[in-house]
Amino acid sequence: MRSETLVPIILILVVGILVIAPLVKIVLSTLTVEGLDAWQAVLASKMSENLWWRPLWNTILLGIGVAAGCILMGGFLAWLVVLTDVPAPKTLGLLATLPFMIPSFAAALAWGALFRNSRLGGSVGFFEANGYIVPDWLAWGLLPTLIVLIAHYYSLAFTVISAALSSVGADLVEAAQVAGAKRSRIFFGIILPVVTPALIAAASLTFAGAVSNFAAPALLGLPVRMQTLSTRLFGMIETGQTERGFVIALLLIIVSASFLWLGERLVAGRKSYVTVTGKGGRTKRFPLGKWRWPLFTVAVLMCALTTFLPAVILTASSFALQNGSLFSNWTTHFWIGEGGTDMAQGQAGIFRNPVLIEALWMTLKLAVTVAFTTMALGLALAHTIARNKGSVLATVLGQVSFTPILIPSIAFAAAYIALFGAPIGPLPSLYGTFLLLVLAASAHLLPYAVQSGRSVLGQISADIEESARLTGAGFFRRMGAIIMPLAIRGLLAGALLVFVKIVRDLSLVVLLFTSTSPVLSMLAYRYAAEGFMQFANAITMVILVLCVVATLLAHRLQNRVQKWKSA
Repeated sequence: MRSETLVPIILILVVGILVIAPLVKIVLSTLTVEGLDAWQAVLASKMSENLWWRPLWNTILLGIGVAAGCILMGGFLAWLVVLTDVPAPKTLGLLATLPFMIPSFAAALAWGALFRNSRLGGSVGFFEANGYIVPDWLAWGLLPTLIVLIAHYYSLAFTVISAALSSVGADLVEAAQVAGAKRSRIFFGIILPVVTPALIAAASLTFAGAVSNFAAPALLGLPVRMQTLSTRLFGMIETGQTERGFVIALLLIIVSASFLWLGERLVAGRKSYVTVTGKGGRTKRFPLGKWRWPLFTVAVLMCALTTFLPAVILTASSFALQNGSLFSNWTTHFWIGEGGTDMAQGQAGIFRNPVLIEALWMTLKLAVTVAFTTMALGLALAHTIARNKGSVLATVLGQVSFTPILIPSIAFAAAYIALFGAPIGPLPSLYGTFLLLVLAASAHLLPYAVQSGRSVLGQISADIEESARLTGAGFFRRMGAIIMPLAIRGLLAGALLVFVKIVRDLSLVVLLFTSTSPVLSMLAYRYAAEGFMQFANAITMVILVLCVVATLLAHRLQNRVQKWKSA
């Protein structure tokens, strides 16, 4: 069988096993006798208020609130950077993208270090320790979770909206100015209609991110019994009520996918706005006048409060004996201290803790393995889709490979438990194994890998490969001798971004974590849940450093690959 026929068949089988099979299995698991009882318990029983309706309400409130907050913050920063003469727009743009590098649980831990009150006992945060009364609504629950998630996801909205604003040609704005239109008329009549699809897309993405987030609601909401669908799903699986957990996972998928689909439909209905005509490549910048520096200051403060302040607080907390004295009485015990002393109930510092060392090694091994696995698979899928464009094969592969983007991480993990949590014929159960983590993470990040593969292939002329094919070179020969060498920098940049997602993602691994497969994000969450905040903050800083270094390397590689961006 020729490679041109064999490769697509292999890819269909691989994508089917990675994406379709877990989803089919979790659906079938809820159609058994126990599964049907779970549907009834979740949706139509005396327990359904706590199992479904109240978590659903909290989840939708969070999603809508986060989407609105991200649109306001991200849109404001995008407007400043793209359409005004604000000082240092490139620097400001870079600062606006940094919060998404930071794990959401980092901001949640930093919030707790400042605002934790005495309601639950144990150590309190900085403000209450220094005599300020922190009300429960500010320390725990919906409001702090909302603030933390907005601070995490607004950079995603900034990226989407700024790209749309960059397409607003100067000729449109200047024509309106010549006609005597005021700034308000230009904004509402030209700019806002043009960027409306981007606003809808940003709202959909941030909504989906918020409803699927586990870390922030778990750290700030569970202590006061504020449940979301993601935390309720975790609780069901954790306590052995797997059928109910699978039902909630399917419902969470439906909620998240529905809003993403609605956003896509709204965007699709506005395709008549065409601004890139080839006649005008400039972007019109409006003078801010006396507001230039004040608005720049506000923007820098926003970025600093959501990026640098959490990092400073977490660093200080990892050295401080108590949160009440964050910047005094520091100790290195939580980093390199020996065990068996009176401090921290006798636990050693994180770099003397064999569990932490194993978790660090496991995290790096997982992230590197998934990064290269997904990029290789993503490139093969992107190549097959591009070379068979318009065919049924390309359509099926494209739609299936992008399906995971509709599925929240924790629900995807539940689907993998449903499929691989028990033996399949002669195959043993994979639960608790490194292989299951690799499979689940690779499948969930497949859309990003395929998109990176498409981006890389877009910079390589198809004529080169076609010439090699005419000389008799097969698929694997062409990939190894032509595509891979030309695409290596772009692939490495994409692999580094996948690496970052794995290192900082808690929602995906929280259900797949076991003592035999520890990872840093789960270890940090466990320490925080048990009240060892200094250890949790120290581990989170290790994660943060890994993410920042990998992201900066990825951007550097992308800039070298796409030199036209700096032209």
